[in-house]
Amino acid sequence: MTGASALIMSLLMLAGFALAAGGAYLIGKRKDRRRGLLMLVAALVMWGNVAILTL
Repeated sequence: MTGASALIMSLLMLAGFALAAGGAYLIGKRKDRRRGLLMLVAALVMWGNVAILTL
């Protein structure tokens, strides 16, 4: 993969890490458990999409 598609995949990975970190923070601090779990699910979906598209 080269060019724009590689850039988009790396941005999706970074966004997934940000979502996972934010979700873990919300769950860990017991602020908003449901929103934290949804953020973790969104991160997993993003990583799954990247995995599918890179195969």
